[in-house]
Amino acid sequence: MGSFYLILVSVGLGVLGQIFLKQGMLGFGGNFFKLFPHIIQSPFVLLGFLFYFLSSLIWLIVLSRVELSYAYPMISLGYVFIVFLSWIIFKENVSFLRWLGVILISLGVILIGK
Repeated sequence: MGSFYLILVSVGLGVLGQIFLKQGMLGFGGNFFKLFPHIIQSPFVLLGFLFYFLSSLIWLIVLSRVELSYAYPMISLGYVFIVFLSWIIFKENVSFLRWLGVILISLGVILIGK
């Protein structure tokens, strides 16, 4: 699998991790001392951690193959995906300025990828 596709898989797994963590923490509203019991009882939070772990493993392979100055800025794609998925899944309000930011981030990733 090409390095760019490995980067996308790593970013995608990280995004899934973030989405599952958010889902698992909806309505928590507790304090620090209630956090750990909540974590171990929430399948969504545990899945989120699993996706982050898998993302990290793939990221290590990426780092062994490409320059960090190329690979690391590609993580910004996660911001783009998170804004879009938060809008779709969690019905979050995304302002015009945020969408403009998403466009600018996307343009930056395109420039770095060239």
